[in-house]
Amino acid sequence: MDRMHTGLRSDMDMNATDLSALRMLSIREQRGELVKPHDLARHLGISSASTTKLLDRLAKEGFIEREPHPNDRRALVITLTDSSRRDFGRHFAARMSRMRGAMDPFSPDELDTVTRFLAGMSDAMIAD
Repeated sequence: MDRMHTGLRSDMDMNATDLSALRMLSIREQRGELVKPHDLARHLGISSASTTKLLDRLAKEGFIEREPHPNDRRALVITLTDSSRRDFGRHFAARMSRMRGAMDPFSPDELDTVTRFLAGMSDAMIAD
């Protein structure tokens, strides 16, 4: 994952935080979930001030838009622009295709075992 993100950062000429923000927005969008600035700050582990700077930078570069929340007039939601969605999708899709190809030789049961193992390792690394 680190190497994939390094390649994406290089391809898209972005820093790690910007790329993580776009990735989170893309995933949440695919799930049909709205993202508020606070959600992004919590996901990235950054302050409100840093989030504002991040959003200002991404908006200026044409990656995101701030829009009124459909149900809460006090809140904003962050969305990818069409061009950002295409660009991010194009760069990410090629990598995802190669990753899916690498999974093809494995059965669903084998992939379940690997998933359980990786989840356990992830939990072990973040345990207090």
